[in-house]
Amino acid sequence: MVAYTQQELVSATEISKQFGEYISKVKNGIVNKIGILKNNRLNAIILSVEEYEQLIVARNRLEDLEMYQTISERMKTPKDNYLDGNDVLKRLNLSLED
Repeated sequence: MVAYTQQELVSATEISKQFGEYISKVKNGIVNKIGILKNNRLNAIILSVEEYEQLIVARNRLEDLEMYQTISERMKTPKDNYLDGNDVLKRLNLSLED
């Protein structure tokens, strides 16, 4: 779970009143993020564009790594254990014409 300082948590009402001020705080690096509370529950986060883009790049890299690991594991399967696609379709009562 991500930790927030007192100055990083703001009510939705307060954000609506001073939106520009809070955007400036994030943009200028005064705070890393702003957690928006609604009914005392974390509802949304305001991040800088740079931070958001870094998160997206990191997520994409993680997805690529997970795919690589899955493929690497599957490549260890001996060819004798491979399944024929047509046999699988027949077992599932499917065909490519469906």
